[in-house]
This record gives sequence, structure tokens and C-alpha cells, in this order.
Amino acid sequence: MTAPNLTMNRVIHGAVRRDLDRLATALGQLRDGDTARAQALARAYENLRTELTHHHEGEDTYIFPMLGSVGVDQGLLDAMESEHHAMAEALTETAAAMSTVARSGSAADAAAAQASVVRTREVVERHLQHEENELEPQLAPHVESPEWKAVEKKLRSQPLGVAGRFFAWLTDGMSDEHRAFLKKTVPSPVVTVLAKTFGRRYYKDVAPTWRS
Repeated sequence: MTAPNLTMNRVIHGAVRRDLDRLATALGQLRDGDTARAQALARAYENLRTELTHHHEGEDTYIFPMLGSVGVDQGLLDAMESEHHAMAEALTETAAAMSTVARSGSAADAAAAQASVVRTREVVERHLQHEENELEPQLAPHVESPEWKAVEKKLRSQPLGVAGRFFAWLTDGMSDEHRAFLKKTVPSPVVTVLAKTFGRRYYKDVAPTWRS
């Protein structure tokens, strides 16, 4: 049974949390000198960074201005944007650590990268919880409004390659609860076609990382 307060935003957050957890675990298990595995983890991280950045850019560009226009507290929206900047900085720091371990494959660099992922996970988690607990309730009264429908239309207007990669990533290891919600939100054939046809690069370059 799907939780009544589940939203697409929380489903995306679930995928972000899943990948950060998988990365932290995998880096802790990396064998010294296993550069192939380190490079695979770096690709997976870069995919996560791309998806998370795209998600937050959509919020900055469309969602926050819409909420401001319907009277949501500007201080809260400013805090959301500030947290996005903090996350971008943390993601950049972790990208550098992942590049280092991808080159060396060393246990020491893996430990440093793991520590960076854990720090970034903390920064990200603070924002996700803040957004879920304080911003989503401000949005809820407006989800049937013309303003929100216009935002949804813009968010859904993505190139096929972007949409395909997104759905391939989102559904890779998705929980049953989140999968049930997605099925009610986006027709399963649409998700399958987009992911399998236009998300092929994800299945080739990233998905195998979590099967080994």
C-alpha cells in the first residue's frame, strides 16, 4: 500500500539516498588496486551528480519562483537555494575524490572518497529533509492550480535522452512502495519504453556497477 504522503519528489529523493548509500558501501569494500571497480564507481557517482543537479536546477528555475508567486515565505525559498549551493559544493568536492580513486584504485584514496561521500550525504540529507518537511506542505495546497500544472508541463518537457536516463536510473533498485507510486503517476509502458530505448547508456555504463 502506497503511503499517502508519498510524492514524486520523495521518490526522486529515494533514488538519491539509495545511490549515496551504495557508493559509501562500495568504496568501503574496494580492493586495493582495483582501478576497474573504482572507475565504475566514479561513473556511477557522476551519473548521480548529473541527476541530482538536474533535479535541483528544475526547482530553482521553475518550482521556487512559482511558489514565491503564490505567497510562500521567501525566507524559506532563499534557504532552499542556499542549501542547493551547499550541495553543489559538496558534490564538487566528492567528484574530485572520486576522480582520484578512479585513477589510482588505492585503498587510501578509496577511504578518502568514502569519507567525502559520507560528508556529502549528510549535506544532501539535511536539505532533503528540510524540503520534505517544510517546503512540500507549502506546495500541497497548490498542486491542482494552473500555476503548478504549468510548472509540471515544463518539468516533463525533457529531451528523450534525458528522460530515458532519468527513468533508467530512478527504477534501478527502486523500492516496491516507490515503484507502486510511480506506476500510478506515469504509465508503466511509458517508463519502460523511455528507459529501455533512450536510457541504454545507463544500463551499459552504470547499472552493472550495482550488480557486481
